[in-house]
Amino acid sequence: MTDFSLSPDPDLRVPQRTLERLKTVPALALRYAGHDKILSLRDVAALPTLVKDELNVALAHLRPRAEHGATWLFQSGGSTGAPKVGHAPTGFYMTGVHAQWRPLDRDDVFVNGWGAGRMWGAHFLAAAFADLSGCEVIALGSVTRDEYGDWLSFLAARGVTAFGGTPSVLRLWFAHARATGVRLPSLRKVLWLGEAWHPQLDEDLAVVAPDARRWGMFGSTETWVAGTNTPDCPADVFHPLPEQLVHVGEDELLDFTTLNPDMLNPVLRYRTGDAGRFVACPCGAEGRALRILGRRDSVVQVRGLGLHVDDIVAQAEREPGVSRAQVVVTEQRGRVATVEVLLLAGGDAPPGLAERLRRDLMAATFTLSTAFQHDPESFRVRVVDALVSNERTGKTASFVVREGS
Repeated sequence: MTDFSLSPDPDLRVPQRTLERLKTVPALALRYAGHDKILSLRDVAALPTLVKDELNVALAHLRPRAEHGATWLFQSGGSTGAPKVGHAPTGFYMTGVHAQWRPLDRDDVFVNGWGAGRMWGAHFLAAAFADLSGCEVIALGSVTRDEYGDWLSFLAARGVTAFGGTPSVLRLWFAHARATGVRLPSLRKVLWLGEAWHPQLDEDLAVVAPDARRWGMFGSTETWVAGTNTPDCPADVFHPLPEQLVHVGEDELLDFTTLNPDMLNPVLRYRTGDAGRFVACPCGAEGRALRILGRRDSVVQVRGLGLHVDDIVAQAEREPGVSRAQVVVTEQRGRVATVEVLLLAGGDAPPGLAERLRRDLMAATFTLSTAFQHDPESFRVRVVDALVSNERTGKTASFVVREGS
């Protein structure tokens, strides 16, 4: 039997309907030819995987409409590839999430710190979830750095008990609070979605809000929330929701099939680019959990050679005084022109850090030393005041691709 999150066979009527819809898309009809009936998990595993460009083609053709209310259209991505599109009803599928995962109570004062960026859905998703929880909500949305001090004082005075956002944004909030001596003694819960948890958050929270514990969601704009975890789970381990069928395929790449009849996106073996494996979670919850291993698309082709971005970032962040690193690739006419490693470094960073790290990376990384053999000045390491962030969402990816002039 192939490796799925559910056993025995779940109700596969929704995947069957999704297959029938996808076969009506002219550009995908040949791809699904010969696949008629989905009667078992083995039949699901035999289907071809669906990737983001194909899903966008399907959505453009099917033009989904909500039968029980308005439909929201959202977009994500763009840092490392083409943007991805997703649809959601006004409830954002949060009823099913709330039935399985309840970090918020009616007595909580919850800060919704996900930015309400253009066509990004996380702020509204969190609002829908908080609505189901019945708690008091402070809908901050996007806040500029020069506003952190005043807002933190206000939140402390309000006795905030829960705070949610992407780890990139949460790190800015709690690092500022730590640096300026602000404490949030009432904070007990930190909700996160959109990126992997970062250990720096644990260090800052231990000072700013020592009683706070993390509660995570995992998913994408196309699948929406696929799994959740609790403070008793490791930060990279999630429990798939009953309405999400998760399959671990070749190279441990994950694909997702929705079992939710209200899902508007045709999610049928949709491959997000994330890798993972099934594990037993130490929290003791029944069923198998999913350890997220990261994205397999973090290997970028630099002049015909594969550069492992995660390895570069990890080495840079091990340097004394470096709190965060980012790889920025600039392309010209489809060819990599430059690679930069940007460093956020504090006052305790040693002198000459950037140049020394550049030499170390060039000497130890075959791709860099070979690709830039004739123009070594096209690989640079710089200490910066701020990394490249998505203006819509506030998210700061480890890897950014941009077009040069």
